[in-house]
Amino acid sequence: MNAKSRGHLRELVETILIAVLLAFLARHFLVESFYVFGTSMEPTLADAERLFVNKLSYRFVPPERGDIIVFRYPRNPERDFIKRVVAVGGEALEIVDGRVQVDGRPLDATHATLADNAYYPLTEIPLGMLFVLGDNRRNSEDSRFFGFVPLENVKGEAFLRFWPLHRLGIIR
Repeated sequence: MNAKSRGHLRELVETILIAVLLAFLARHFLVESFYVFGTSMEPTLADAERLFVNKLSYRFVPPERGDIIVFRYPRNPERDFIKRVVAVGGEALEIVDGRVQVDGRPLDATHATLADNAYYPLTEIPLGMLFVLGDNRRNSEDSRFFGFVPLENVKGEAFLRFWPLHRLGIIR
């Protein structure tokens, strides 16, 4: 192998290594893909959809009510869940006849299917914790069952649906 060929080979290997390193850093710190498993977030998100999760934003500001977040399941941190934040630390939450109230005011839940009679007693959300619900309240394992989500369990905010293509778009 001549010097020119070795130079091209070295350049190719360096390019591949840099690309792999950049992809690793982007996935670890910036954006990650997520697969929606189940119907707990319908009608907003459907089973088998693929999303991108912004992992950077919550390094600077905490999640807010209404955000759709991906987090490590508190009962088994090896699993990831996706739900909507309905209350944050310091807020008081109560659910009566399926209606969510935060700090005594009804929650705007136009995104949710509330066809249940759920009850959750008046509870103050501890600082550093979140209360999350699935949009499909009748079919969602959420904070009503597993409790609060610690902020350190939050991986990021769902922001873009990329599969299936006919539903491609920003997630609100």
